[in-house]
Amino acid sequence: MSNLKGITKTIELDKYGILSKNVHYQLSSQELHEITIKKGQGVEVNSGALAVNTGEFTGRSPKDRFIVKDDITKDEVWWSDINLAFSPDQFDKLYDKVVNYLNDKELFVRDAYACADDNYRLNIRHINELPWSNMFAHNMFLRPTEEELKDFSPEWTVVNAPGFMANPEIDGTRAHNFAILNFTRKIALIGGTGYTGEIKKGIFSALNFILPVMKNTLPMHCSANVGSDGDTAIFFGLSGTGKTTLSADPNRRLIGDDEHGWTNENTVFNFEGGCYAKVINLSREKEPDIYNAIKPGAILENVIVKDGEVDFMDSSITQNTRVSYPIDHIDNIQPGSVGENPKNIFFLTADAFGVLPPISKLTPGQAAFHFISGYTAKVAGTEAGVTEPIPSFSACFGAPFMPLHPTRYGGMLSKKMKDAGVNVWLINTGWTGGPYGTGSRMELKYTRAMITAALNGELENVDYKTHEIFNIAVPQSCPNVPDEVLNPQDTWTDKEAYNAKAKILAKSFKDNFKKFEDYADSEIIEGAPKV
Repeated sequence: MSNLKGITKTIELDKYGILSKNVHYQLSSQELHEITIKKGQGVEVNSGALAVNTGEFTGRSPKDRFIVKDDITKDEVWWSDINLAFSPDQFDKLYDKVVNYLNDKELFVRDAYACADDNYRLNIRHINELPWSNMFAHNMFLRPTEEELKDFSPEWTVVNAPGFMANPEIDGTRAHNFAILNFTRKIALIGGTGYTGEIKKGIFSALNFILPVMKNTLPMHCSANVGSDGDTAIFFGLSGTGKTTLSADPNRRLIGDDEHGWTNENTVFNFEGGCYAKVINLSREKEPDIYNAIKPGAILENVIVKDGEVDFMDSSITQNTRVSYPIDHIDNIQPGSVGENPKNIFFLTADAFGVLPPISKLTPGQAAFHFISGYTAKVAGTEAGVTEPIPSFSACFGAPFMPLHPTRYGGMLSKKMKDAGVNVWLINTGWTGGPYGTGSRMELKYTRAMITAALNGELENVDYKTHEIFNIAVPQSCPNVPDEVLNPQDTWTDKEAYNAKAKILAKSFKDNFKKFEDYADSEIIEGAPKV
């Protein structure tokens, strides 16, 4: 039964093949919090937030993500080691086994939607085995009003069964865990893993197919905010590069921290209704917005709790400690989660080699090259099996979530950048003074100062120097940043070692891009490093 005032609604799951009658519909965040604690699946911390352990998986498992290969997807999806094919027959059989497993379970159902722009809205029904998974859906997706729920008609369904273990030899999976998208049946089927990020990224991946193919709209793995003049800034980057932290700016209104669409009307809209932030080494001083958002309604994942206090420095479970919370836990948000007039784009990368400048300005060709390349370092714990940062390329700063060929997204972005006349900046939030293990992480205060200067137009009339190897324009001065920080070679004690490491990284850029060369025009290819 629903607990919402004015609504009496019983959800029957027969049409999904689920016969359980022990079904809770649209429970409040507080009710789900209390049920989780009562079941011994979580604890309440001193701030009032809920803390849970996601079990075996504390990050995504990209090798266990599949897309059903059918008439809708067979000629559109870029089938690769990222987009793994799953047959319709295999899916149907596995789905039947999952729903049979759920038949005698207590279930938690939630109706929510994605895409803050009503022209692109996607209604979603979540069927969860665990109460805190359902609470995660409440936090991360957009929440319908009571009036909207009366006539709510779900288009997609998420069936989430962390306790169900697949048999790879019979079910066609790689392991006992799986996350499978079926575009014909409009189902995201997730089993064998309690990591909540699979729910969020499943719908994100679906939208990364639906929006460009069916709506001619660019989906983006990015955060976004709006300044007092109405200018929108977009921050691309993989987990751990600073999207959430850097877009939570007290002087700008947050649109969203991870997933957005850029329309032909030159507006940017949030897919989500919440934030999912890393909390390793979190402090009130450095990241006050995120720290203060950890209150009743928030869910902490895989943190160490002692006597009600969270030890944010303790990574004994994982480096990928997380918190989810509704976006209104942040004070300074953009009403309606839609922005206009994009003026600046920031590509965030955590360079484990320590050779990229902390800020550089890109030409359109360089911007397209770096977008399609998507260089960063995989941060420990973000994916299963990653225990330390590894230099990596992830096309479009989100390859694991992109069903189409990267150049399709790159072409859409390049056109929008030119049409809107935006400035594009490459920001290294990674290492300086040497590579990972020798150098140190770029100071957050300097990164914030550089981004603020770019947003305020304070880098328009400064001197620039072209990087000898990467051919990108590096500002030689920036308010509130020491000049020597801006030129990475100056931060290394051994200049020859810097040049050697920079050439190695530049070559890896070019080697990685070889698979895209046949699809890229001369302007994009000219945007590559000079080695």
